[in-house]
Amino acid sequence: MSLPERWGHLPFFTEDFPRIATALAEETRQILPPEPQRFAALDACAPGDVRVVILGQDPYPTPGHAHGLSFSVEPEVRPLPRSLTNIYKELQEEFGAVPPNGDLRFWARQGVLLLNTALSVPAGNAGAHAKLGWSKLTAQVLEALSDQPRAFILWGGHAQKFAPHIHGDDHLILTSAHPSPLSARRGFFGSRPFSRVNDWLKARGETPINWTTPGAA
Repeated sequence: MSLPERWGHLPFFTEDFPRIATALAEETRQILPPEPQRFAALDACAPGDVRVVILGQDPYPTPGHAHGLSFSVEPEVRPLPRSLTNIYKELQEEFGAVPPNGDLRFWARQGVLLLNTALSVPAGNAGAHAKLGWSKLTAQVLEALSDQPRAFILWGGHAQKFAPHIHGDDHLILTSAHPSPLSARRGFFGSRPFSRVNDWLKARGETPINWTTPGAA
């Protein structure tokens, strides 16, 4: 498995990943996403390019869905996963438009790091790798990205547990309920995270994120 070169300075890759790699190699179950996509989120955004972090939990456990970026799916996936459907409902409310499919790689091209707190999952067994050790990578990424003001979107209690790893006072940290069907109506809908990020970026003189239209990103 090729490691994300631009994040290779993080201690995780020498101290923790060898053990995780061994555990994955010994798995008899199908592991998602496919190995070449496991670090896709970090490959897509060098540390200096990250402007926004959206923290997910673990990859979609349905084969053919996950491709290494949190909440994103391959463009041909229909219907969309329910959490992503709710994210698109919020986008529709905020901007009157949604992307044409579930592929969010165009967000990554604009500096949105779509990072899951676990980078692997056995097919059909959501959360089964939550304690494999991936969380150390999440913590180190957030600490490294605390070096300058950035926007962090933490949906749900699981993501919010990582907030202590974000240091400094100049960041935008948005917290709300998770967009899953179980919790979206308890504070995710109406939270306007995408508009709030763009307002913050514009106030800093930065280009806002195009959340809806891949061709314009």
